[in-house]
Amino acid sequence: MLPTKSPQPEYRTLEDIRQRKDELLDQMQADNQQFTTLWNELFVKRESNSRGDYIAGLVANSVTIIDMFLLYRKLKKSYGGFFKIFSKKR
Repeated sequence: MLPTKSPQPEYRTLEDIRQRKDELLDQMQADNQQFTTLWNELFVKRESNSRGDYIAGLVANSVTIIDMFLLYRKLKKSYGGFFKIFSKKR
């Protein structure tokens, strides 16, 4: 969603400018606090990883790697000319 432009208020005195500056500073601090909270929630350490969870992660990553390799082979077989761009010319 695109931000909408609000009409700019007219500032007639230095006090109006200072007041607007304080309002913007408060708004920036609130936005910074919200951003910091969301950022910290994104990188939460997992507690109590068991050995089973570790092995399940390894298996899931292995299956993903095998799936990527098979997809690469299938695409290379179907679109072989495209992949010649990446190979070295001799």
